[in-house]
Amino acid sequence: VQLQASGGGFVQAGGSLRLSCAASERTYTNLYMGWFRQAPGKEREFVAATSWSGAATYYADSVKGRFIISRDNAENTGYLQMHSLKPEDTAVYYCAAGTRPSSQPSYYLWGQGTLVTVSS
Repeated sequence: VQLQASGGGFVQAGGSLRLSCAASERTYTNLYMGWFRQAPGKEREFVAATSWSGAATYYADSVKGRFIISRDNAENTGYLQMHSLKPEDTAVYYCAAGTRPSSQPSYYLWGQGTLVTVSS
């Protein structure tokens, strides 16, 4: 099973990007899908997560109100819609699947990461 994140790029502050996370096969049943990010020189941190049904969502305080997480289980794909991007959002973004929404150690399937760069 593989996860592949895509959609990163270069954007000016205030802009938007949508990240996608495609699974090679049906992997998300009963698992949370999460997004994490790692900025240069910093530890990887939790960004957002959603339950298998999509009914429950969780966000880091730093992105709440700006980012929206969603998933399409029929397509084995998850998304992170990012609005009002700030330079501090610059990071490599990773998608992952795990058993607890904001607990990074519980995530055991990881994508390769996609770089988001936000210019001021």
